[in-house]
Amino acid sequence: MRNSADAFHIAVPANDLDAAARFYNRLLGCPIARRYADRVTFDFFGDQLVCHHSPDEPVAARPQLYPRHFGVTFRAPADFESLLRLVEVRKVPVFQEVRSRFQGTVEEHRTLVLIDPTGNLLEFKHYTDPRMMY
Repeated sequence: MRNSADAFHIAVPANDLDAAARFYNRLLGCPIARRYADRVTFDFFGDQLVCHHSPDEPVAARPQLYPRHFGVTFRAPADFESLLRLVEVRKVPVFQEVRSRFQGTVEEHRTLVLIDPTGNLLEFKHYTDPRMMY
């Protein structure tokens, strides 16, 4: 099955491909792998993210985290901290500030939710106990 050389693939809508490229590439630092008239593919923290041009996709006035979001669960706390610094320095749009969830339990973790120009929500987190990643 999957090993570390494989990449998870996710596709999301993008109202404006230039805005998506600025957000994912310039703000989050995700390299652009390919760009076509109708989509941009990024190396999203080691996995493949494709933003498909969807000019008619409605942008929710009040996006909801559930049920649709995606992101990265960092194994190393230093990687989560690096992302927090990047968000602060580059002024990446934040949907939900960093917070701790399930404090005092085995599922305790810190989470941060960002929002891209189309209203896609990205959750980044780190579990205190690495066994809880899955």
